[in-house]
Amino acid sequence: MKGAVAAGHPETAKVAEQILKQGGNAFDAVIAAQMAAFVAEPVLTSPGGGGFLIAEKNSGKQIVYDFFVHTPREKRPASELDFYPIFADFGEVHQEYHVGPGSVATPGMVKGLFAIHRDLCTLPFNVLAEPAIQLARSGVRMNSFQSGVFDIIKPIYLESPEANKIFGSSSHPGKLVRENELLKLPGMADFLEMLVRDGEHAFYEGDLASEISRICCESGGHLSRQDLQNYQVIKRTPLTFSYRADQISINPPPSSGGILIGFALRLLETIRRRPGAFGSAETLGLLANIQKMTDKARIESLAHADQTETYEGILDDDFLKRFGNEISGRSEANRGTTHISVADSDGNVAGLTSSNGEGSSVMIPGTGVMLNNMLGEEDLNPSGFHSWTPGQRVSSMMAPGILKKRNGEKIVFGSGGSNRIRTAILQLLLNLTDHNMPLREATDAPRIHLEKNILNLEAGFDSDAISKLITDYPDHKIWKKKSLYFGGTHSVCSGPDGYSGAGDSRRGGVSILCNI
Repeated sequence: MKGAVAAGHPETAKVAEQILKQGGNAFDAVIAAQMAAFVAEPVLTSPGGGGFLIAEKNSGKQIVYDFFVHTPREKRPASELDFYPIFADFGEVHQEYHVGPGSVATPGMVKGLFAIHRDLCTLPFNVLAEPAIQLARSGVRMNSFQSGVFDIIKPIYLESPEANKIFGSSSHPGKLVRENELLKLPGMADFLEMLVRDGEHAFYEGDLASEISRICCESGGHLSRQDLQNYQVIKRTPLTFSYRADQISINPPPSSGGILIGFALRLLETIRRRPGAFGSAETLGLLANIQKMTDKARIESLAHADQTETYEGILDDDFLKRFGNEISGRSEANRGTTHISVADSDGNVAGLTSSNGEGSSVMIPGTGVMLNNMLGEEDLNPSGFHSWTPGQRVSSMMAPGILKKRNGEKIVFGSGGSNRIRTAILQLLLNLTDHNMPLREATDAPRIHLEKNILNLEAGFDSDAISKLITDYPDHKIWKKKSLYFGGTHSVCSGPDGYSGAGDSRRGGVSILCNI
């Protein structure tokens, strides 16, 4: 089957291509690639985390599978928790995360894969799992990007004796696996074979569920066997809106990423402003201001009753007009995550974004699986740690989506990058629509990110434009080169002229066109 694939690692993309060549559809390919990513991109995704799939079948029907993490049903007192900070070193900036058993939320990844397989796939699950199993046993040669990711969050892996044993360098004691070293994950292979043999129940109701619960509860965590037994995948209707006569479908609430991207785009239309030339001081100033207003809108979305995020009315005209008026009165300036996109020649498209946070440092013995630290991510806990409501789906910035352009092109997109996900996707969409860039150029173009009134500017912008812009942003960081800090948008396009793809080099991305 013909098609296109974009993903965060060559091995991940090759597995998707292999499944398409075996006659599988886009959904078969994305599931197989996700399991391969457990091996090739182990810091960024894990069976111990969760994610979202946006799917459009050749009938035109769209659906989102929400298999992101869920808060535990019972909350232990903070004094009983093993919950502590670590610092991720991005080079130019440092970011604090919290890990330990107290940071683990109920994982949804395994149930998500099986739900998608039941509903959308055509090949048997064992066929989809086999490439990842073989990869885990034979090993993956560590590339510079994945080695660099390990370096960024190395305190998490060095903290755990089991993680250190599995992911430690064979040639550099005290360090994690280095570039060009071979990483074998026999425990992960055994784990995937167990899923093939026993299904999702092995993870959520069997002996493994009891072991996960025991580890968490005895070590200062919340997660119980009951949490695992009660986890459910949720099927949602995508949030759909228009921008400049193009149509965008994206991950809906309660996750925040998609609707905040929608707010930013609708705000641009409300103030009747189009960005000027790409990279100009005027365009960068407008973009920074839009990001600032989007952050403010998110803060206002915090419900006073339970401090959970709600987005009712955020796309209403009156709400948008109020923020638009505020922009008009201003000067112009003023999680480990990965994504896979697949399109096939039958007209199906799939975008799967997944995350394990940074990992909690808590390993499931014998499996090579690290559990997530979503309860320790500041981005996902805007009201403060330990303030989450029990038994709720955790909100996320992950925002896989589909852009349908008026010229007949259909682009499936998504990004990793923690709270930079929405600004990375926003800029990709603006590049594709307002700036009319080809997919590769739109992906490679430099980005900005405004957070806590600190403006981060990626290398590649005109120096005169930057000089004008930073006069209004005294707190700023100018990055010396492109960085994974600014996200990683992996996208594919199908249209009248055929297929194209663009993996984001910031996060080791690759794309493959399948012509068989």
